[in-house]
Amino acid sequence: MTLRDLFVSKHESARWPALLALLALALIWGYNWVQMKIAVQYAPPFQFAALRITLGAVSLLLALLCWRKPLWPKEFLFTFWAGFLQIGGVYGLATLALVSGGAGRTSVLVYTMPLWTLLLAWFFLRERVQGLQWIAIALSLAGLLLILDLQHLHGTIVSKVLALLAGLCWAGGAIIAKRVRQTVKLDLLSFTTWQTVAGAIPLVLMALFTPSTPIVWSQPFVFALVYNIIPGTAIATLLWLFVLNRLSAGTAGLGVLLNPVVGVLAAWIQLGETPTALEAAGMGLIAIALALNAFQAMKPPSPII
Repeated sequence: MTLRDLFVSKHESARWPALLALLALALIWGYNWVQMKIAVQYAPPFQFAALRITLGAVSLLLALLCWRKPLWPKEFLFTFWAGFLQIGGVYGLATLALVSGGAGRTSVLVYTMPLWTLLLAWFFLRERVQGLQWIAIALSLAGLLLILDLQHLHGTIVSKVLALLAGLCWAGGAIIAKRVRQTVKLDLLSFTTWQTVAGAIPLVLMALFTPSTPIVWSQPFVFALVYNIIPGTAIATLLWLFVLNRLSAGTAGLGVLLNPVVGVLAAWIQLGETPTALEAAGMGLIAIALALNAFQAMKPPSPII
């Protein structure tokens, strides 16, 4: 397989490699939550997020140059706002949430994004909520209430709210991206690259103007930073583009559900983050809700009568 294969049409013969790529992506992105949690122990959250996204943007720009893609993005304004939300908002808020919140729980709350997208698409794009999606919404709300555990917050409410806001930002950016892709044919690599560039801007500004302590350039921090840049951003982006060009959106979305599962298990094993009974139940309900939403997405659309 050559690098050019990332951008050719779907073929049945590429289904199994794409499924393996989806599994590799889940392992990379899921474990990345552990590395992000480690990183914020040695660096202020906005400085770490700014470093990660800026260097990730540089790596993607180099990929554009290597493949001789057009450097200037289409629909610049919409690309900027999608990146501001999907990159700047998500990684800024999620990294901030990890300062006081667990890696596993934060990953689950951020990955409520498909459900927020469902609601935003219903409100802004007038897309119908169908079948299993209603059950998914009800289960996700029940799961969120269990995870939030409003009667016993123990000072964790800020972290949980930040993680939910990160998921909401991700959904908002996805709605913008979907609206643009309905009207303009976009190159996925170029669109992703310029979203990353746009997302780096608010993170760099926050890092520069937010009072903070210096970064401790320890071995764990350097490893976490390198992991976030190379596998977590550059390699993961290429794998995701490969998956999107070989599998349906519903199948790809279903595979992404493995990401928070890996995050929870990795945080449990490496960081000793044992979920409470309520958190485990809430995470389970959200996982079921996301799966139902993905299954509904794989169904053919209902005819309009």
